[in-house]
Amino acid sequence: MNENMNIAPEISKNAPDAPAVSPTDTEKTPLLEFCNVTKRYGSKKVLDGLSFTLGQGGIIGLLGPNGSGKTTMIKLINRLLTPSSGEVLIFGERPSYKTAQLISYLPDRNALPLGSRICDVIDLYNDFYRDFDRVKANEMVGRLKLDPKARLRALSKGNREKVQLILVMSRRAMLYVLDEPIGGVDPAARDYILDTILSNYSENGSILISTHLIADIERVLDDVIFLSEGKAALCASVRAIHEQYGKTVDELFRELYRA
Repeated sequence: MNENMNIAPEISKNAPDAPAVSPTDTEKTPLLEFCNVTKRYGSKKVLDGLSFTLGQGGIIGLLGPNGSGKTTMIKLINRLLTPSSGEVLIFGERPSYKTAQLISYLPDRNALPLGSRICDVIDLYNDFYRDFDRVKANEMVGRLKLDPKARLRALSKGNREKVQLILVMSRRAMLYVLDEPIGGVDPAARDYILDTILSNYSENGSILISTHLIADIERVLDDVIFLSEGKAALCASVRAIHEQYGKTVDELFRELYRA
């Protein structure tokens, strides 16, 4: 289990009875903390006192139905939004230019200029990020058998998303935040993307993955956070879920969020 993963006090009313998973104490500064974070858009409360702590290392699934606050949470981590109240901490510091250097972010929509060539966006990332590994990026482009001089608009949607993933995973970051990395690709491409994630993230890094496709991604997850109505309904290791609930993560998710 992730060293600083803790169980939130709120469990969905539909959750089966099971003992909580106790966090492991550590002297390390947590990688990521949400401390009673609330986020409002006007009168609408999207996050409602969200609290959890993540230690360093591992792959964490951020799971929840539409409208549960996943994308808002990711934007708070990446300084694209600020909390209405509460505090977000990355290695003990509020999101800033300094913490942004530790995070490699894959948005849920293409953020690259479609008129650019693959080699152009690699050059852009290499110039902008000091931790970018051009050699790794070019190796991944070669394994995909993509033409480095091809323009992004000439690629299929799936291949554009793969290029964006290559750029994100070619950084030596401490935290990779991936918003729906397999949502727009066909099932055959999902295994490639998951293998790319597993084989290319920094040795000392952590990955936070937001996805609806739990069954496809469960095999790579170490821990999960279930969001429900803007709160952490459950934070636990995948192993603990298997042992204590007797279910896969996908099965438990379907039970908790059954309409």
